[in-house]
Amino acid sequence: MKNITVSLDDETYRRARIRAAERNTSVSALVKNFLTGLAGEMSDNERRKLNERAIRQLIAAHGFRASDQLSREDLHKRQSS
Repeated sequence: MKNITVSLDDETYRRARIRAAERNTSVSALVKNFLTGLAGEMSDNERRKLNERAIRQLIAAHGFRASDQLSREDLHKRQSS
């Protein structure tokens, strides 16, 4: 386990101590819980990649193929109708 040092202004530290006391814990425990949660969250990029994989699987499950697209001529026929 690693130890870290965090510097805070007096007012922020005072408020953090009050919050910790309200929750029957310590400032260190609050910081640890915050950082643990932060480290466990997915980044936006990771979330996008996961969503992209899910969408690709959904498309593949429905049997979509690029060759299923309308021809250029059929597309223009539909637009003018």
